[in-house]
Parts: sequence; C-alpha cells; structure tokens
Amino acid sequence: MHIGELAPMHRERVAEILSATRAFRPDELEVALELFDEGVGDGGWGVSSGDGPLPIPHPPLPSSDYLFLGAFTPEEELVGYACYGATPGTDRTFDLYWIAVDPEAHGAGIGTLLLREVERRLEGYHARMLVVETSSRSDYGPTRAFYERRGYNQAARVREFYAPGDDRIIFTKRFHLPNGQGA
Repeated sequence: MHIGELAPMHRERVAEILSATRAFRPDELEVALELFDEGVGDGGWGVSSGDGPLPIPHPPLPSSDYLFLGAFTPEEELVGYACYGATPGTDRTFDLYWIAVDPEAHGAGIGTLLLREVERRLEGYHARMLVVETSSRSDYGPTRAFYERRGYNQAARVREFYAPGDDRIIFTKRFHLPNGQGA
C-alpha cells in the first residue's frame, strides 16, 4: 500500500468508494465530488512515487482549498482517499473534510495510513490543529472511536445539527510546533 496524489481519472473510483460505504446521503456524495472537481488538478502538494510520498519539509501553501490523497494497492487500485485543507481565517488550522475507505478494505489500516499522511504533511506547514467533524448517529460510532484512538479529542457538540437527533461532533488534534510556537 502506498499514498499518492489523486488525478481527475480517479473521480469515478472516489464516487464508488463513497457509495460503497453507505454512510453518505446523495447530497453529501454530490458535495464530495464537487470538492474533488475543485481540488484535483489544481496542484498542491507535489507528486509521489510508487515508493510512497516524496518528503515535503516546508512546501508553499497549496493553490487549492481542497487537497486530496489516495491510498493505492501495489496494483495501483485506489482503495481510500482523504480530502483536507486550510481553514479560512485561521492561524494554521486545517479541516479534514472527508476520509473514506472501500468497505472491502476495512480493517487493513488504510484509514490510519491516510490520516497519518495528512498529519505528516500538515506538520510540514507547521499546522497548529486539525479539525474533524462527524455525526452522532449510532452507525458513526466506529468513526468516532477511530479518531479517539488516534489522539483526537471531542471539542464540541452541536445538538441536532444535521437533523433531529443527529448532532455534529467536532474532534480536534493539536500539533506540537517547533521552536516553542505552541499549539
């Protein structure tokens, strides 16, 4: 498994992965693909090789608000992806907008691999914080546990945000910055 950049040719596979999770409503799928269309192809983080991502110690900020990474099998099949970006109007805060893994590949550590690479790249930007939001629905229990196991803390809960009985739960993870800049 390796992490690499996504290209326009991956759009259909991203749609398949999102649909296969059965976690997203049609309008959410539409938004995810709109973000893909806006973010992929604009360039952003450089390129990767078949051996994994190239190190990017202090890259310039990307040109797109939405950045994408894909998890690929040795046969170059896309099995998961992440979408994230800088939060406008903040000092080095970023949002993780989407992370999805093909259900047939669940349990193989692909989500963890994607999240770690997002975090690694954000550290190159001296990010202070990564913000993740998710649902309070019971079918999102494994998602919430996924973030908690990886050091994310629940920072807020907005009651009935998505729908009656469906709260928005916001998780954050703060990064340790060099030279005492604080998180």
